[in-house]
Amino acid sequence: MEAQQTFSRFCPRHPALPPPSHKKFQILPCVVPKNLGIQRLCCSYTPGNKKRVFCVSRTVVDEANKVKGEAATPVRRKKLAVFVSGGGSNFKSIHHSSLKGSLHGDVLVLVTNKPDCGGAEYARNNDIPVVVFPKIKDGSDGLSPTELVDALRSLQVDFILLAGYLKLIPVELIRAYENSILNIHPSLLPAFGGKGYYGMKVHKAVIASGARYSGPTIHFVDEHYDTGRILAQRAVPVLANDTAEELAARVLKEEHRLYVGTVEALCEERIVWRDDGVPLIQSKDNPNEFS
Repeated sequence: MEAQQTFSRFCPRHPALPPPSHKKFQILPCVVPKNLGIQRLCCSYTPGNKKRVFCVSRTVVDEANKVKGEAATPVRRKKLAVFVSGGGSNFKSIHHSSLKGSLHGDVLVLVTNKPDCGGAEYARNNDIPVVVFPKIKDGSDGLSPTELVDALRSLQVDFILLAGYLKLIPVELIRAYENSILNIHPSLLPAFGGKGYYGMKVHKAVIASGARYSGPTIHFVDEHYDTGRILAQRAVPVLANDTAEELAARVLKEEHRLYVGTVEALCEERIVWRDDGVPLIQSKDNPNEFS
């Protein structure tokens, strides 16, 4: 009754519409204030009875409050650990995007098996702590798998990003960070992947095979080389007279773009999993689109 009284003053009687002879729902023109958010009202007539008003669909207000509630809880900036073995160009691209603010995350630590590599030097120059893993043979430097897990957990790391890290990730880390470790590979997996396929070896193999396309692949990491679920790929044409160095340069340029964009989606919690276990990236502009 209270709802009827509230809505009835916004639905004036429509003189041009005669009451039907039997109980029936009719959609009537209603003057409804926008702040009520009513999408549609319908009125029921029964001979001799007064008009009754029913709201027949969810209101815009409900949806707006839902969106407002979601917006009121912003996505927390994610804490990232990056693993490198070489120059770390993808690491640098990710770090630059973080500093610019386009990436909603911060690189807290760099992990490397080569403490003198270019990526480690860049990290030190930018006040990012460097951790050596695994332990160096005949040396005191480096962490064990358990120690590494403890160190990353103490920093509250959310995601691990492999950017040219050539060592197999230990089971302890895979289990501690399930579906939270990404790797980038310079070919269109599952082609030209696995143990021994890294760096220039990949590009030479691609050219020798006669493949017309190559390109970077980003995938989740499991207990084997390059076999985790594929998250993103970008095709790069292999030209007729390509050298491995020329192809590598073109693929690397796409690696930087693809990895940064994918990590942005990761930090914004736009990675969704299909029922069959395939990960997809939700569009930032249109939540109903996936790639």
